[in-house]
Amino acid sequence: MDFLNQVLELFVRFVQIGGGLWLVWGVVSFGGALKDQNGPDMKSGMWQIVGGGLILAAGTLFSSIALS
Repeated sequence: MDFLNQVLELFVRFVQIGGGLWLVWGVVSFGGALKDQNGPDMKSGMWQIVGGGLILAAGTLFSSIALS
């Protein structure tokens, strides 16, 4: 079970890093669209921020799974 727990921890860390990068890239996209006053790109950036947050939340929730 130790190997399975290590794989689970690695997966959770990968998901959290990916979600964080997705969130940060959404902030960059949103900021660029805000500077250019481009409405559709602002909406896209905002949804990307929300998606990154959801991925982070899912990774954190997944980390609470305990294997016996």
